[in-house]
Amino acid sequence: MEMETGSLDEQLPLHGVGDKLRMAREEAGMTLAQLAAETRIPQRHLEVIEAGDWNELPARTYATGFARTYAKAVGLDPRKTVDEVRAELAASEPGDRMRGSGFEPGDPARVPSRGLALFSLFAVIVLLVGGFMFYTRVLAPGAGPGSLLDQQRAAERQAAAAVPAASAPPVAAPTGGPVIFTALEEGVWVKFYDASGSQLMQKQMAKGETYTVPADADGPQVWTGRPDAFAITVGGRPVPKLADTDTVMKDVPVTAEALLARTSDAAPRASGPVTSATASATAGAQDTAGT
Repeated sequence: MEMETGSLDEQLPLHGVGDKLRMAREEAGMTLAQLAAETRIPQRHLEVIEAGDWNELPARTYATGFARTYAKAVGLDPRKTVDEVRAELAASEPGDRMRGSGFEPGDPARVPSRGLALFSLFAVIVLLVGGFMFYTRVLAPGAGPGSLLDQQRAAERQAAAAVPAASAPPVAAPTGGPVIFTALEEGVWVKFYDASGSQLMQKQMAKGETYTVPADADGPQVWTGRPDAFAITVGGRPVPKLADTDTVMKDVPVTAEALLARTSDAAPRASGPVTSATASATAGAQDTAGT
């Protein structure tokens, strides 16, 4: 009997796995709360492990996984500890609820943190967006929406098309300058004089001949029977003729201001329609100028 007792003592360990883990924890000076914080194993499960009551754990895989993590935290051999746990599980009553698949959970301490999970999610989103951009730009250009720059350019073109084209700026009207008369026909009689009646010029002008009204003349005026035969410019720019028909015009101001104030359809300032009397007077004046 003594020999059988000695053999049994040699085969059965003095302490179970739970006792060994507990003693190692106590030697390390750790409390259950500290160990739970380090291993992320709930404290109630640590108490079950130290008591060796494996049936109180959710499943067989939790027993081996938690035991491995516990052993690492207190400095024991994880592999040897797991083997001892499996031996105790095998010696338990058959058909208990601990029996299950051979899958064992990883070390709870290695469970990805929340920050790592968020980073992984962000990386997946970046990959999806990058893949979509690659597809729309390279594999199927034009399938997706255009770039913001293209949209902005299209909007600018539409806005430019909606605005009516600006009309060409009007040619600036002359505001002053030398007054020049140019004869358009041969032998056109004309007389220029000032406000006091003093003659400035009187002659029959040849075709293309010009006369510049003196800028210092006091109230210059013109007298002619062919106002339609003279082209007039003020400051180098043409202004309407004094009249479009041959009629006697006398005492017509020919200053730059007076000519600019006239309009092309204004009634000419004339002494009257051509009559036999006025025609005779004009012919007499021409004869006088010829002599």
